Amino acid sequence: MSRPQPQDRVRLLTIAREWGRIGVTGFGGPPAHIALLRQTCVVRRGWMTPAEFEDGIAATSLLPGPASTQLAIFCAWRLRGAAGGVVGGLCFILPGFVVIIGLSALYLAHHPARAVLAAAAGAGAAVPAVALAAATSLIPASWRRARVGSGAGLQPQAGRRPTPAQLRWGLYALTGGVLAALAGPVLVLGLLGCGLAEVAVREWRKPGRHNGFIALPALGALGPAAAAAGAGGLAALAWVTFKVGALSYGGGFVIIPLMQHDVVSTYRWTTGTQFLGAVALGQVTPGPVVLTVSVIGYAAAGLAGALLAMLIAFIPSFGFVLGGARQFARLRGNPEVHAFLMGAGPAAIGAIAGSAIPLGLAIRHVWQVGVLALAAGWLLPARRSVVVALVGAGVLGWMALVWGAPIGR
Repeated sequence: MSRPQPQDRVRLLTIAREWGRIGVTGFGGPPAHIALLRQTCVVRRGWMTPAEFEDGIAATSLLPGPASTQLAIFCAWRLRGAAGGVVGGLCFILPGFVVIIGLSALYLAHHPARAVLAAAAGAGAAVPAVALAAATSLIPASWRRARVGSGAGLQPQAGRRPTPAQLRWGLYALTGGVLAALAGPVLVLGLLGCGLAEVAVREWRKPGRHNGFIALPALGALGPAAAAAGAGGLAALAWVTFKVGALSYGGGFVIIPLMQHDVVSTYRWTTGTQFLGAVALGQVTPGPVVLTVSVIGYAAAGLAGALLAMLIAFIPSFGFVLGGARQFARLRGNPEVHAFLMGAGPAAIGAIAGSAIPLGLAIRHVWQVGVLALAAGWLLPARRSVVVALVGAGVLGWMALVWGAPIGR
């Protein structure tokens, strides 16, 4: 993909102002971020054509890590090269980071105000419903891609019977869900394994091509990194956030099952209740949902841990875009990449849904079950705003405190 000529390039100050505005007002996760970027780059400023913008969405959706952040970096790269990508990406990320660090300091203080704990407990109780809503919103498009990718989408007479690709879709989703619910530490291997399995199936079906499993030994490269994290400390924090930034597929919420077991059970940086609150903070603040890692970093090692977590979670995105943007056209046409995502994507959706089980088990008080039920009704049948659901749940938590209900950390 080509960039504008030097005489057409946008000033870095303009990029900083526009991307900073998106970073401040970007509540609502990736859909809101994409809408704001489109409004700025295509509609209002005319810096990109609609086709160029859609190509950017298609290419960044094929990359691991936070897709809306990568799209923000890519759009700024289109305007001013690597310098523009760095400035745009940072201005998109940093406003939310500042807000979430301030809230983390309040929430994770040694003796936080009970009103803060109550609001966090209420918002945290809604998080399992948010996970289910995130998963269900991803299912229809992913299911259709599996059908079209198999060729059945081109055949009107194919009927409603699932294709072999859709049957594999169900198997991958089930695998991700089971791993997220029962075996969180190996979830990243499960996501990669499902992706590689789909590549292998499609390679095996090609005449004279039976090399689909060649890539499987690459999973062994994850061993040393995971082993280095075994001692805990900053190395463990780096490994957990690296998984989020470089090895996650399927949208921002997949970071939750990737982190939960490590954060709560393995390294004990937070309690289950605090982890629910951390997820809620990542959802109600502007900017990328992946900024949730900053709350975890703050819990593990204070401000230095938050900075480390943020850097490691987002550096892969800068590397993928700035180092590979010129090859995005080839990436979009690569059948192996598409096959990998046809396996890893459903597994990620299943993992997001499966994470609702351990998230729900972290709820400690009966009144929180009522908040969860209300949030589920708001998000699932009604399909309303996640931010409104979490803010409303926080208000209900505060009301529970006023009524004398138990509040814990």
